[in-house]
Amino acid sequence: MSFARVEEVFKLNEGERVRLRGWVYNARVQGGLAFIDLRDSTGIVQVTIKKHELKNPPFESIVNELKREASLSLEGYVRHDPRAPNGVEILCESLEIIGKSEEYPIRKGVGTKFLLDHRHLYLRRQKFQAVLKIREKAVEAAEEWFRMNGFHLVHCPSFVIAACEGGATLFNVDYFGKVVHLTQSSQLYLEAAIFGLEKVYTIQPSFRAEKSKTKKHLTEFWHIEAEVAFATHEDIMNYEEDLVSYIVNKVVDESQKELELLGRQFEKPKRPFLRLTYAQAVELVNKKGIKMNFGDDFGTDAEKLIANSIDRPAFVMFFPVSTRAFYHMPNPEDPNLTLSSDLYAPGEGEITSGGQRIHDLDLLLRRLKEYNLNPEDYKWYIDLRRYGSVPHAGFGLGLERLVKWITGVNHIRNTVPFPRTPFRVYP
Repeated sequence: MSFARVEEVFKLNEGERVRLRGWVYNARVQGGLAFIDLRDSTGIVQVTIKKHELKNPPFESIVNELKREASLSLEGYVRHDPRAPNGVEILCESLEIIGKSEEYPIRKGVGTKFLLDHRHLYLRRQKFQAVLKIREKAVEAAEEWFRMNGFHLVHCPSFVIAACEGGATLFNVDYFGKVVHLTQSSQLYLEAAIFGLEKVYTIQPSFRAEKSKTKKHLTEFWHIEAEVAFATHEDIMNYEEDLVSYIVNKVVDESQKELELLGRQFEKPKRPFLRLTYAQAVELVNKKGIKMNFGDDFGTDAEKLIANSIDRPAFVMFFPVSTRAFYHMPNPEDPNLTLSSDLYAPGEGEITSGGQRIHDLDLLLRRLKEYNLNPEDYKWYIDLRRYGSVPHAGFGLGLERLVKWITGVNHIRNTVPFPRTPFRVYP
């Protein structure tokens, strides 16, 4: 008989035999009776061990080994009992301790730092597993959407010589005696790929050396990025809306068990998404009591205010040139603004950033000079504008921010197995 998963037990009939293996989530011993909450990646089931029914090994030999997180395999039969969790239990006839467990350190009352220091054990928590399963589902949905819409997957380098977003947020790395950087974004390389593949995407880590203590920043995060040839700013916003809607809808439809475990009632986002100009967003922030000048970037409080003022995702469009990176296309109606946008999730804040890229050689060279960037560092990127350049646009979606919005966890570090922040690289 092969081993079953815990979730399969609840579909079995009374008296059916079953073999299980997993870990002790909890154990209680009362005289000649023991109750085990056995967990695996699919759920938890109650296992009842009666001294006179246990055929192997002797009851006394295993009682002291039934500690939390001990791993074991067992065989028994199904019994339906309304007193058992979810109405089903396993009456155990034989059991083997695979791996003994010492006194498990994670328990009620331990602090956040302790849990972060023991992240390698924290992954065993059922609610955290639910978050990671939703994260997995979000990636699966993103990949499905890209394939259905004709995008090609491109893997881009992590070692780069030039900044994409800003030199102040770069991690420097000694690369055989030469200083290079960890990538902030794969955008520039994806732009190169559109001239061969037209519609491209990647899902891989990006790195930002920002000493931020907010609940939505990591120094290493997973980036869902895409670039499209012959696309406008309007086109890329439509792509973003469709992708985000597809991901969220798939999670809501297929991850109800995990959302319920997290106590999260999450509704599918209304469409069409809202669209605000940067000027309108600044006006809203000032009306709500946060002083902000035109040309400023949105701080944490302003971003939160905007997010709490919308009932569905909203694009904030046409940021001033002073707030955007060198590659953003100027708005033809006002060259002091850019054809760029950030997508805000209600109650959460910015989850994507995108826009149309500069495709004109002379304008790109002018922008590099205005931003005091060395054209030699971007020689290959400039080359793209010399040989059949076309209008194009793209965006980047922060996976952890998306998962934080969907799951409702209180901190972005709880959306990734091993978070990296300015103050944590262990474990």
